Amino acid sequence: MALEYSTVSLQVKGVKLDLATFHYLNFNPPILFLHGFGSCKEDLADLPLHKCLQNFSMIAYDAPGCGQTLSNDLSTIDVPFLVATAEAVLAHFKIQKFHLIGHSMGGLTALLLANRHPDRVLSFIDIKGNLASEDCFLSRQIFTFPADNSDAFFDAFIERTRNTKTYGNPLYASTLRARVRPAAVRPIFDSMVRLSDEEDLIGLFLGLSCPKMFMFGEEFRNLPYLERLKEEGVDLASIPESGHFPMYSNPVDMYRRIAEFLHKVG
Repeated sequence: MALEYSTVSLQVKGVKLDLATFHYLNFNPPILFLHGFGSCKEDLADLPLHKCLQNFSMIAYDAPGCGQTLSNDLSTIDVPFLVATAEAVLAHFKIQKFHLIGHSMGGLTALLLANRHPDRVLSFIDIKGNLASEDCFLSRQIFTFPADNSDAFFDAFIERTRNTKTYGNPLYASTLRARVRPAAVRPIFDSMVRLSDEEDLIGLFLGLSCPKMFMFGEEFRNLPYLERLKEEGVDLASIPESGHFPMYSNPVDMYRRIAEFLHKVG
């Protein structure tokens, strides 16, 4: 089934958005995919090419402040605003029940969305979304590397990211300027750090009654909370030869684990 690209005009918390989306819908509840900071809706666009996933429908969009989506007020874009945007998208497409996949910032957004609508979420795949303070290795840089203005911070952030020796980082860094509005970085990062430091995100995740998977690149195999997730019945998916971006470094294994999980949960 071909992806249908469209621009959806919405108003969220008084902010006007022209949301760049793609979707393909059938009679099955869709997968709602929420991408990470500096990534884009196309991070999971290969999903319908996989024969074992073609029965699933899908909705994805560039988050406000990212990609081809336009906003008339970048200062308002924090994680709760991203949650409200996801709710507006579901309402626009008249979606009641859905599967959730979120990566990084999108994983945190998806977690809060799921807790607001637990009866509507059929399953949740969290691809290295924030669950604890140690997950703020990107977002906490807004405090550990302060700069005089948004552009200066973002230039230095891109350079640090490019030179970090980890899977996928050079590719990720090469697209950041095209995918993120610098003025949106501080409110997003500030919100991610605050939520990760102050909220019991692991408790929220474990409290969801839907089937759950936590996916991570093998570089994060020593995260201290993984054993707790396993003991509480969460499916763990360690993706070999990858770090924070399994969709860039090892998409074959990533899609295989997504397909296995979704078929298991029905």
